[in-house]
Amino acid sequence: MSGGGVDIMDRFWSAPPVTRTIVAAMFIESALVHSGLINGLRVVFYSPWIFKFPPELWRLLSSFLLTGGGFSFVFDLYFMFTYASGLELNSPRFGQPGDFFTYVVFVASVILVIGGLVLSSHIFTQALLLAFIYTFAQDNRGKKAHFIILQIPVELLPWAMLTLTLIMGGPTAALQQGVGVIAAHLYDFLTRLYPTFQGGRNYIQTPAAIKRYFGADRSAFSHKTYGTSFRQGQNVPQQQSRGWTSGFSSGWSGRGAGRRLGGD
Repeated sequence: MSGGGVDIMDRFWSAPPVTRTIVAAMFIESALVHSGLINGLRVVFYSPWIFKFPPELWRLLSSFLLTGGGFSFVFDLYFMFTYASGLELNSPRFGQPGDFFTYVVFVASVILVIGGLVLSSHIFTQALLLAFIYTFAQDNRGKKAHFIILQIPVELLPWAMLTLTLIMGGPTAALQQGVGVIAAHLYDFLTRLYPTFQGGRNYIQTPAAIKRYFGADRSAFSHKTYGTSFRQGQNVPQQQSRGWTSGFSSGWSGRGAGRRLGGD
């Protein structure tokens, strides 16, 4: 048991920085809410409480960090760690330091606008997770993923998860989760499809200050406490993670719907 705990902590501390921060914040916030130490209403998105004086601005972040209760608490954390770290370490989209952070800020902003202001959603954890899965699927087109007991093309994994959410949680839950696909596809369109096929400009660039913060002014690669960071043009070693009910190349995992706050 102790060896397993050490292995989990080793994997956590070897994770890249953005992933590690998101997962740690999810664990702390969700543990406090589900244990009753913090009222869940204090962390969800609710625009009247954000646009008042003084504004409760923490809700812009905390609404992305609340997992479901029970087994969903474990699975939400695990799959967020799996897909976020896979993208941050291995995605060809994020070759420069800070690129993954810029991606997270962009998709989270789109989810806030559509999910929070248009659909009046209050928790965005599932939408953010599905955005990560959609981007991961686009990066690995042509490969296979295991979803529950089926093997499907990885491009279908986000849609399979949405279908499961529709069955288990209903149309509203599926619509709220599906905002993540919209956000991730918009990022894909603006940064890859439009510049590549239409000759347009990519306006979503990582600011120089963010690049420097994530180590752009250091050597081509350096060993850090969270692993090895590489500059664009370097070959990044691939990493496999093990899954539960679904996977990618016998490793990557998908999940079904989590529960919304106050849901049955």
